[in-house]
Amino acid sequence: MTQVVLGQNERIESALRRFKRQVSKAGILADVKRRRYFETPIEKKKRKQVAMRRKRRMR
Repeated sequence: MTQVVLGQNERIESALRRFKRQVSKAGILADVKRRRYFETPIEKKKRKQVAMRRKRRMR
């Protein structure tokens, strides 16, 4: 669970910015988008293969 504690004399905008950064680092939004629709096992396999190709290409 992502939490942001508001410091003394801290503005809401800076706390919101920290919260958004933590959410993006944790990969929560990407996970939600991926789980939005049912994915068949074949689609999962294809997605993982594409990810592996990208990862190999980056090296």
